Amino acid sequence: MTSERKISHLEICRDREVSSKEKSTHLSDVELVHNALPELNFEDVDLSVGIFGKTLSVPIIISAMTGGHPETKKVNENLAKAARDLGIGMCVGSQRAAIENPKLEDSFLVVRKVSNEIFVMANIGAAQLLSPKAVDLAERAIEMIDADALAVHLNPLQELVQPGGDTRYKGVLRSLSRLAASVKKPIIVKETGCGISRDVAKKLLGTGVSAIDVAGAGGTSWAAVEYHNATLQGDSMKAGVAETFWDWGIPTAMSLCEVSSLGSKVKIIASGGIGNGLDMARSMVLGADLVGVARPLLIPAFESPKAVEAKLNRMIRELKVASLLTGSRTVKELKVAPIILKGELLNWVTKRDLGVRNNA
Repeated sequence: MTSERKISHLEICRDREVSSKEKSTHLSDVELVHNALPELNFEDVDLSVGIFGKTLSVPIIISAMTGGHPETKKVNENLAKAARDLGIGMCVGSQRAAIENPKLEDSFLVVRKVSNEIFVMANIGAAQLLSPKAVDLAERAIEMIDADALAVHLNPLQELVQPGGDTRYKGVLRSLSRLAASVKKPIIVKETGCGISRDVAKKLLGTGVSAIDVAGAGGTSWAAVEYHNATLQGDSMKAGVAETFWDWGIPTAMSLCEVSSLGSKVKIIASGGIGNGLDMARSMVLGADLVGVARPLLIPAFESPKAVEAKLNRMIRELKVASLLTGSRTVKELKVAPIILKGELLNWVTKRDLGVRNNA
């Protein structure tokens, strides 16, 4: 059942409307101040970054999308080849199906068959942390693909509206603490499109995790995905509830401000509706160390590695153009480039008393 759900989710994301209807990322509320005298050549811009012992050519990760069904193997292979050729990272989709049925491991193993050098994140769900064998499950996910880090995804909304979804979340925080203390690889906690608040981030930091991926609202809505999933299964109750919560969540820009306001040294990953290099730059001035991209790469991933690369190459060039136009040669310089916050983002930051910089 888990395996069939994986291919169904992928096809829904590819073929149906699953984006937020009324909610945006609000990254457009970040105005980067133009520098007409950057005193840089384009080739001087070097956005390489280190992440948990490996180096990325640019601070980009292909976010979790798929795996766990034979038909998803080629998609992961194409994504991995693009990541290898561009020198960026990749997170595989939830490995639950392959943990339950080792015959499905090949849809994940293909990522490491493509390259032993790329930065790869394994992936399990928070619901699996409630198992007495949580540490074993996590280590199996890591070992399966020789991962450099483990992502634990938080998806309470998705599970609540999913036919047959898990509804137990009590004890996840305690289990995260045990996991972080027991597993040798870095733990990255990520949402799945509803964002992470300051209060939740503070609790996560207390567990000893190494990074937080905000995965804010404004891009793919997993309530929308489950709306289509429930409709296809004839579950009108779950479909109706999913439709009500289609736009639920903290927008990506707001979530970045929430998490970065804590001033922690843990890595912050921005994802959720990021579709171009300018939004990547905006994310980084709000505190992100890395940026994750998923759905914009999905259709190209069904085609070929080159199609994925073409999409990413445009984003990378846009990110570097934004860097040059703010006079930033490196990621470190870009993160402190002058900005003006406006609109709903400024309103949120002010009302939440986040203390985020807003200067030109």
